Amino acid sequence: MAAAADLEAAAPTGALWGLVHDFVMGQQEGPADQVAADVKSGSYTVLQVVEALGSSLENPEPQTRERGIQLLSQVLLQCHSLLLEKEVVHLVLFYENRLKDHHLVIPAVLRGLRALSLCVTLPPGLAVSVLKAIFQEVHVQSLPQVDRHTVYSIITNFMRTREEELKGLGADFTFGFIQVMDGEKDPRNLLVAFRIVHDLISRDYSLGPFVEELFEVTSCYFPIDFTPPPNDPHGIQREDLILSLRAVLASTPRFAEFLLPLLIEKVDSEILSAKLDSLQTLNACCAVYGQKELKDFLPSLWASIRREVFQTASERVEAEGLAALQSLTACLSRSVLRADAEDLLDFFLSNILQDCRHHLCEPDMKLVWPSAKLLQAAAGASARACDHITSNALPLLLEQFHKHRQSNQRRTILEMILGFLKLQQKWSYEKGERPLSTFKDQLCSLIFTALTDPNTQLQLVGVRTLTVLGAQPADLLSSGDLELAVGHLYRLSFLEEDAQSCRVAALEASGALATLYPVAFSSHLVPKLAEELCMGESDLAREKRSTNCSRHLRCLQALSAVSTHPSIVKETLPLLLQHLCQLNKGNVVVEPSEVIAVCQSLQRVAEKCQLDPESCWYFHQTAIPCLLALAVQASMPEKEHSIMRKVLLEDEVLAAMVSVIGTATTHLSPDLAAQSVACIVPLFLDGNISFLPENSFPCRFQPFQDGSSGQRRLVALLMAFVCSLPRNVEIPQLNQLMRELLELSCCPGCPFSSTAAAKCFAGLLNKHPAGQQLDEFLQLAVDKVEAGLGSGAHRSQAFTLLLWVTKALVLRYHPLSSCLTDRLMGLLSDSELGPKAADGFSLLMSDCTDVLTRAGHADVRIMFRQRFFTDNVPALVQGFHAAPQDVKPNYLKGLSHVLNRLPKPVLLPELPTLLSLLLEALSCPDCVVQLSTLSCLQPLLLEAPQVMSLHVDTLVTKFLNLSSSPSMAVRIAALQCMHALTRLPTPVLLPYKPQVIRALAKPLDDKKRLVRKEAVSARGEWFLLGSPGS
Repeated sequence: MAAAADLEAAAPTGALWGLVHDFVMGQQEGPADQVAADVKSGSYTVLQVVEALGSSLENPEPQTRERGIQLLSQVLLQCHSLLLEKEVVHLVLFYENRLKDHHLVIPAVLRGLRALSLCVTLPPGLAVSVLKAIFQEVHVQSLPQVDRHTVYSIITNFMRTREEELKGLGADFTFGFIQVMDGEKDPRNLLVAFRIVHDLISRDYSLGPFVEELFEVTSCYFPIDFTPPPNDPHGIQREDLILSLRAVLASTPRFAEFLLPLLIEKVDSEILSAKLDSLQTLNACCAVYGQKELKDFLPSLWASIRREVFQTASERVEAEGLAALQSLTACLSRSVLRADAEDLLDFFLSNILQDCRHHLCEPDMKLVWPSAKLLQAAAGASARACDHITSNALPLLLEQFHKHRQSNQRRTILEMILGFLKLQQKWSYEKGERPLSTFKDQLCSLIFTALTDPNTQLQLVGVRTLTVLGAQPADLLSSGDLELAVGHLYRLSFLEEDAQSCRVAALEASGALATLYPVAFSSHLVPKLAEELCMGESDLAREKRSTNCSRHLRCLQALSAVSTHPSIVKETLPLLLQHLCQLNKGNVVVEPSEVIAVCQSLQRVAEKCQLDPESCWYFHQTAIPCLLALAVQASMPEKEHSIMRKVLLEDEVLAAMVSVIGTATTHLSPDLAAQSVACIVPLFLDGNISFLPENSFPCRFQPFQDGSSGQRRLVALLMAFVCSLPRNVEIPQLNQLMRELLELSCCPGCPFSSTAAAKCFAGLLNKHPAGQQLDEFLQLAVDKVEAGLGSGAHRSQAFTLLLWVTKALVLRYHPLSSCLTDRLMGLLSDSELGPKAADGFSLLMSDCTDVLTRAGHADVRIMFRQRFFTDNVPALVQGFHAAPQDVKPNYLKGLSHVLNRLPKPVLLPELPTLLSLLLEALSCPDCVVQLSTLSCLQPLLLEAPQVMSLHVDTLVTKFLNLSSSPSMAVRIAALQCMHALTRLPTPVLLPYKPQVIRALAKPLDDKKRLVRKEAVSARGEWFLLGSPGS
């Protein structure tokens, strides 16, 4: 029995010996993983592995010893967590001793020590012992890259877990690491080494007398000059090394005396990358430096930065120089001074002013802007710097403005003043301590002079300066200043078309300043605009439309632009609504464009009110009832319709009112929205007009119950409201409303009404929570669609309903959406509805503006387009191949619409299979298909040149043919594609160069300017194809 037990114990040991023999003597790699797995499973212990390796570890041949130690190290790397403290001690002593062995053995020893550095059971003191042994016995830089990386990993592991022990070594640890790193060249190792140096400094390891040595061993790599090899599997970029080294150099002020001279030397060099790296590093250093570190180098630093900004041809160098100057100034500003200490900030700023201020007196010379930028960079660093610079520069600029009379000179000076005024907004000052208060009167006089100058560009800068000056503390501008400013803005708001930019700036300035000074604008601007509006009404009555229409439109724009404060909205909104009512009461011919202009102004006011809940509710409860009352009044049957009432029912006017109502509803709180929906839905279902102003109508309002065509058209306004409500607002009488909408959606005679009803039904479906009621609504819709598609009279309306319901369900990933999409796809072969079905795919993939929008709280899932593409494009392609020749264009059009609106990263992987169909779509005679396909191909030429170059012959031929299309939009798109073709590999294109240049001569004489412009651009790129530098 005892003999049997001995045999059982010896069996696993024998297997272990066999694995060891295969690895050490047989040079096989697999046994190492097997031994590690057996140790993990408990079949062997680490001690048994060491015993099995005994003869190998003591073999006189270094190659054999290396294989033995390598096996042990690989096992330890996988099983270090199983080691006991006693085992760790013996293994560490063994490995330290082996560091004195033959150089062939050292890499395997280091891998073992790396495994032991990961042990949580490592006793105190052994980490120091291991590192001392490595520092003393191993010449690290003579090792291969991977073994040097192992040493860095050992150090990193110990710094992470044994920090206090390593700090006990004092400066010896720093010196040892300097010896390890000195001479390192591999970027993979440098990233780790830089991180170790940064940790040495940031975690307060003792540097002792080795600060300069540590700086030298790292700064020798500055600036980084590294170009990664092509197809580098490690992915290390030059920027990674730059940032890592910069973190080291800028980590301590103790490097300053060595680093700053180096940075100055590199900034003054001729190498662009060295300049940029040095300026960026200086910027980073200023975050940790103080006056003491900078004091001796300030003159040289300023001289180098000034020279780069004054003389450089690189905008990047200029920008980095200005950023470095700002950081230097900020560093000097935040340094805490003793009472008797020298204030370097004033000295530094005085030098900057001395070198730059005389250039400010020469607005025509090239150094005026570099000087202004330097001064503004310094002023942007701190409140003290801003005070110092502004108090010296502003008086000089004000004097120069009056001294120079030419408009372009004054514009330059005013733009510089504007820059300094913007900097004042960065810093908070106590009341009365603003340096601008001293110059307020001069600034106002200067701005008003600019605003009255005939030069439009000077006026534009004047408006921007007025806006910034007005944004200073509220007590800076007096009431007299504000009255003058408002007067100028009023005048500029009515400038002619040739001063469009200035007029737009004046409107923007009015909006910005009205927020800060609502009383001034209510007192001085709104009354003038109201008077202008009344004059416009009287001019319309006298039929002076041609001469005053533009002023009337600008007055409306000004009223909406100034409506940025709740108190002003309460004045401007009634004015706009009253104006709309006055147009309704008149008996003159009112153009739709005039009503649309009022609605657009109302929409802009509604957008501004969205930022303030109180203003939003005020607008909603004031404007919506008024608009509904006007529309209901217009829809009433009368013996003599007013012309205005007919205008109110036109498609484009109702669309403008839809935008107003939708914008006014989307930001309502659920409670307020519930109050509003309780009034508006009964208006349409029950004819309850009690909440409308002036609600005496000649007959009932019943858009769903045998209402007139005019009344049914107003369902679009109901759609705008209910489809913009938050999802958690309960809609009263929803079941009745949905059934009425469904009936109206298939009602013949008025496509506008039926489409509005279908969109409203779809919008409510999209938001409705899942459940039995939603299923019932969907079943009703499907039945209605199938019945309508089967009858000739209602097919078009039923198709529209199908399209909008499908979109509502596609957006929310409803399971029924796939069935409806299949039904829509089946209609592509329909002789009557096929082209409409193809265009329907454009609607499914596009964003709507009035319904089913995220702003209107619709349920729009992310990546719905990608999902639609994945689910349906294979069926579209299959349908195309199976379809008769006469309906193939419908499939191409549908496919083109889907691909054109698909995110390009999704399309690129599928491009090889779909490209042949896209090229075939270019031959389709339908201009919509051509334009959609060209719009899809143009970005693909830029993003997938290798795939597209396989079809270059077909692309060139088809694009050139389409460049003479009857459609201007197609000609432009084809020429843009010809331009994009030049991004394909040059050798592929060169054979076509003569043919293309000849063919592109024809569109150079096109009758449309935009076509000629694209032809010039495309032909120029083809001319340059293959030339040096192209």
